[in-house]
Amino acid sequence: MLVNANLITEDQLMKALEQQKKEGGRLGSSLVTLGFISEERLVAFLSKQYGIPAINLTDYEIDEAVVRLIPAEVAQKYQIMPVARVGATLTIAMVDPSNVFAIDDIKFMTGYNVEPVVAAESAIREVIANSYEQSDALQNVIDSLQGVSNEAEFMDFVQDEEDDVDISSLKKQVDDAPVVKLVNLILAEAINRGASDIHIEPYEKKYRVRYRVDGVLYDIMQPPLKLKNALSSRLKIMSELDIAERRLPQDGRIKLKLGKRAVDLRVSVLPCLFGEKIVLRILDKGNLQLDLTKLGFEEKALADFREAITSPFGMVLVTGPTGSGKTTSLYSALSTVNDVGVNIMTAEDPVEYNLHGINQVQVREEIGLTFASALRSFLRQDPDIIMVGEIRDFETAEIGVKAALTGHLVLSTLHTNDAPGTISRLLNMGIEPFLVASSVVLILAQRLARKICKECIEEESVPKQALLNVGFTEEEAAIVKPMKGKGCSTCGNTGYKGRVALYEVMPVKEDLRELILEGASATEIKRTAIRLGMNTLRRAGLNKIKEGVTSIEEVLRVTFGD
Repeated sequence: MLVNANLITEDQLMKALEQQKKEGGRLGSSLVTLGFISEERLVAFLSKQYGIPAINLTDYEIDEAVVRLIPAEVAQKYQIMPVARVGATLTIAMVDPSNVFAIDDIKFMTGYNVEPVVAAESAIREVIANSYEQSDALQNVIDSLQGVSNEAEFMDFVQDEEDDVDISSLKKQVDDAPVVKLVNLILAEAINRGASDIHIEPYEKKYRVRYRVDGVLYDIMQPPLKLKNALSSRLKIMSELDIAERRLPQDGRIKLKLGKRAVDLRVSVLPCLFGEKIVLRILDKGNLQLDLTKLGFEEKALADFREAITSPFGMVLVTGPTGSGKTTSLYSALSTVNDVGVNIMTAEDPVEYNLHGINQVQVREEIGLTFASALRSFLRQDPDIIMVGEIRDFETAEIGVKAALTGHLVLSTLHTNDAPGTISRLLNMGIEPFLVASSVVLILAQRLARKICKECIEEESVPKQALLNVGFTEEEAAIVKPMKGKGCSTCGNTGYKGRVALYEVMPVKEDLRELILEGASATEIKRTAIRLGMNTLRRAGLNKIKEGVTSIEEVLRVTFGD
């Protein structure tokens, strides 16, 4: 349409399409970025083309009650902004007024008739960032601060705080009701949403709070920037850290009771350019799934894993990146073998959950209590099963291997990409091939994939070639019906709710032992393991797609092609 109207040339259109292909986003946005058309001209053209008014959002003062009619995630997803409400009609500023899906969604969500107007994309982005999120998220927080009569009173408290405050004034401020209630609200809301982490981050001109839900970070609120010192000090006091030290990283712990639920929070404070970034890992024992049969194992993989953890001796290794559920798998394994007739010892950094009947040791490297020294002490404590939180160095690996060869079952974790690669990692650490071959009985690699929301699951139309490219066979591609989540209020319009583990279970049998002794590469070991019946992480993901548990997009996000 723009070419026909002589506003851009065919050549400019091709260049913009090329950029859009590389960087994503909207075509209009690429045309503006490349300087082929001004945003004002594009908006005026769209207005004329669709016969709807164009507005300049910077001239509007939007009522906060109108903003709160639409959740932040929906506004960001469709790049829209509620502008005004008159009776049963809601006026929505849009970048793309032809997006009927967005209009239908808003009608359904709000119950109002929707009247679209067109606005510049940059203006909509700016209003969402500055006005919308601040209003939607922070206003909800401020409304929840009982005892603070209005926003002005709360803001007065914030504005009194100077960046360089002395410790005595900080202590007074962090005990003030608004800060205490704001921190409590941030923590309670994260726990209720099922978040695994809370990120509190100061930047030059803004301060934001994000939650990691089902492995993905979401922007939740933007408290006033001047609140950063009082808020970080409140969290430091709760985790018994030094509020006077703002130049060095600190680690602590908070224990909370939410109703009858006991929740542990692991706190990490890191000095950044514009203040202290705080990350809190939520350790909710109520959400800890210790039943091996409910973690996502396939039948053969579960049988192999059970056989390994009930062996009288040997080493079982669980691998994967941070946050892939390794600790849950290990705790589940320990719970399965936890019996009055066995002595189980663990060395962890940190101890994430307290398990009854298991002797857990917190590693403290600053005083010399390392994994290696704890492991040495364990061997003098008559153990049957030893769990080492992580094999980080040659010394820990060597003691672990020797323990596995002298009648103990040793469980541990390692950071590698897949199960066959773990063998190479141990050899690179300096462990002799014959020791690795003799001690390791099974390696488990895992990832966490988001599950499709059951409330809004629907079939996804995917070309056969795309299914083949992902890894399905010709026969599978002909019959598989991939699913996806449309997005609803239950899942916060993400299409996903909860997570399921994908497992790659590699028992180290005779054929693999011979390859290890010969110094075979990870690729050869992988090929042989697949021939012997091992399902790779990608194959485990494809099986979950066939079962309708997760989506193609999610499996591609967390696994490599084989």
